[in-house]
Amino acid sequence: MSKEFIHENFLLANSRAERLYHDHAKALPIIDYHCHLSPKEIAENRSFENLTQIWLYGDHYKWRAMRAAGVDERYITGNASDWEKFAKWAETVPKTLRNPLYHWTHLELKRPFGISGKLLDTTTARGIWDECNRKLASKDFSTQGILKQMNVEVVCTTDDPVSSLEYHEQFAKHSTGVRLYPAFRPDGALAIEDPDAFHRYVTSLSRAAGIDITSYAKFLDALRSRYTFFAKHGCRISDHALVTFHSADYTEAGVKAIFKKLLGKKKLNSDEIAAFKSAVLYEIGIMNWEHKWVQQFHVGAMRNTNSRMMRSLGPDTGFDSIGDELVARSMAKFLDRLDKENKLAKTILYNLNPRDNELYATMIGNFQDGSAPGKIQYGAAWWFLDQKNGMERQLDALSNMGLLSQFVGMITDSRSFLSYPRHEYFRRLLCSILGAEMEDGLIPDDLSLVGSMVKDICYYNAKRYFEFT
Repeated sequence: MSKEFIHENFLLANSRAERLYHDHAKALPIIDYHCHLSPKEIAENRSFENLTQIWLYGDHYKWRAMRAAGVDERYITGNASDWEKFAKWAETVPKTLRNPLYHWTHLELKRPFGISGKLLDTTTARGIWDECNRKLASKDFSTQGILKQMNVEVVCTTDDPVSSLEYHEQFAKHSTGVRLYPAFRPDGALAIEDPDAFHRYVTSLSRAAGIDITSYAKFLDALRSRYTFFAKHGCRISDHALVTFHSADYTEAGVKAIFKKLLGKKKLNSDEIAAFKSAVLYEIGIMNWEHKWVQQFHVGAMRNTNSRMMRSLGPDTGFDSIGDELVARSMAKFLDRLDKENKLAKTILYNLNPRDNELYATMIGNFQDGSAPGKIQYGAAWWFLDQKNGMERQLDALSNMGLLSQFVGMITDSRSFLSYPRHEYFRRLLCSILGAEMEDGLIPDDLSLVGSMVKDICYYNAKRYFEFT
């Protein structure tokens, strides 16, 4: 091979892009303000026995690719050995050319494992397996060791309000150079389609808050109690997964009656579901504002579409897709409902359907009020969009219709400790775009000016926005 695939100037368009990346972006710490890492694994400093455990377990991106390549489920989520599963992944990798998995795979082998100059396939699988497994036995490749290697400064996990946060407490007792905070994810408080499941959730929330939830008012009191509890553990971010925004009209009396039906495990009609979700989401928005938290909305996933595999494997196993719900009017109404009372918290909006890029990029401008730079953010390209084309399109939409300079940058949105090269990927693409425009005369050929913006987007904007002092 004439040139190493993931070389030092991978993705960088020209010499200006190279300078921007190497001099301004590369060495900056990572603030991972949205991920799905396990706080238990971080606090206990878990070590992994082999590459499959750290790389393939739970990674539905890879699972989807393996299924598409004709790999039997036994080698994906089944009872095959870890080596057999890795061997099947190695067999699949060459078939992922032009899929972002090909880039991510080799970036993740290079950092943190230091494997370069070879591509993963059936001929290199055993050697890569053995080399990575030897390194995984080192303390540098425990969960905390990897975070340190990857220069991660802050990790915000995703935690249900009923969580005890015991692992955040455990981790906080030991200084490692990494800060670990919870992020409040109250999706269960809106999941009312199944009255029995919601009733079980209310029971868990009641126990966690120490409040007997016998009414809608007590339900809100329990949520407020958990906000206070999370805040004491350093939480400053809430996160919400929505199909679309809930902003139906409702009355307080009507919502109280709906909650009474839910306590009786009675099924609701569509209007009742819309009213209740709208009321609760509004109250959550108020609580976010009261605590001065940043609220994040991840919108547009169509989840668990394959009922057969849902029954067999459960949720989050690779059977979700981009949805096509309309969002503009409901989003504007929800944000305006809070803003007209001057109670709209800092907000990050993430779309999953790329059709909505410009919609989101213009929506954020409707509710900026000068109280904070970039108060309303168009969030990073997410899930199916966090690849080269998706990131470029998100950056272009934000640049054309907002202020790229105020952007708080990339997230991992991952369950894997090996996903941190996604920040490197983003930084390289950002520098490539700006370097090309410097060369073309579209922005000033001034490395100090443009480099300062790169530093802000990659690190300093997020540090200021979330007040990670």
